[in-house]
Amino acid sequence: MVDGGPIDVLTGDWLAELTMLILSRIRAKHPGGGFARTFVGQMEQVMGTCLDRGIKVVSNAGGLDPGGCADAVAEVADRLGLSPTIAYIDGDDLMPRITELAESGALQSFTGGELGDPSRFLTANAYLGCFGIVDALTKGADIVITGRVTDAAVTCGPAAWHHGWQRTDFDQLAGGVVAGHIIECSAQATGGNYSFFHEIEGRNEVGGRARFGFPWAEVAADGSCVIGKHEGTGGVVNVETVTSQLLYEIGGPEYLGPDVTARFDTIEVERVDRDRVRVFGVKGQAPPSTLKVAMNELGGFRNSFTVALTGLDVDEKAAFAQAAFWDACPYGPDDFESIESRVV
Repeated sequence: MVDGGPIDVLTGDWLAELTMLILSRIRAKHPGGGFARTFVGQMEQVMGTCLDRGIKVVSNAGGLDPGGCADAVAEVADRLGLSPTIAYIDGDDLMPRITELAESGALQSFTGGELGDPSRFLTANAYLGCFGIVDALTKGADIVITGRVTDAAVTCGPAAWHHGWQRTDFDQLAGGVVAGHIIECSAQATGGNYSFFHEIEGRNEVGGRARFGFPWAEVAADGSCVIGKHEGTGGVVNVETVTSQLLYEIGGPEYLGPDVTARFDTIEVERVDRDRVRVFGVKGQAPPSTLKVAMNELGGFRNSFTVALTGLDVDEKAAFAQAAFWDACPYGPDDFESIESRVV
């Protein structure tokens, strides 16, 4: 993304919900390991170029320890003889007051069911919005590292900063959220999430276009955007790939977020050039009064194994293999919550 063409802001989304659990396990074994170290390694590769070209970096790679991640990036910068201004954003971690929040009713289940025992939670992080990023960039940060923010915030934040959007500019913010939603999942918007991938030219060209390029979003002051990719990279950006990604991980026309409720039923999409798609007309409404919180707890364990069966009478051999397994296992099938056996 840095070397393939001109960009103003390099963004990165590291935090799938499962990632928070993984980071908590790493942190338990290695104190100070609650952030994405791969981000630090990538910053070592591109930090100098970004500073030379005035490219800002905004990422949620801070995970459970954005301050620690910022310190690690600062160490790399010092080793390289660079002096970036690094900001980090925290406040999403609710674990220090998880019991208080649960007992007061401030923390409630999506489904209205029981929340469970707060003492079992390993992580609890609220999804923050984009305005902490706006503040950091306004104060001159070259690199902004966050904890748990919404996936779209790392795109909407730089757009809001650049264009001076205010918290009540709901249409513009909604457009920024939609832009972030489209490009948040690496190459999904450039063909990786495309049912008709067989239409993509050069997809099998090893050393050429087999590796799909990542998308970028050129966000205008009114919240509209053009989605594209660097020239010479694989994949395709068309109305269908963008539409496929718009439909990814949504639950309905009202896309709730901490900054704005984006109306996905107002989005218009049109092709403007080869690998260039304009997204416009997005309407926004006030955000809900609540924030989404993701929590992880240990749910026990699971295990699986595969036995290769050859020749004839495969079903009978499968029954024989299962009998041999249970005869050797110190536990019986009734000792487990669930058992699944399949002959493929």
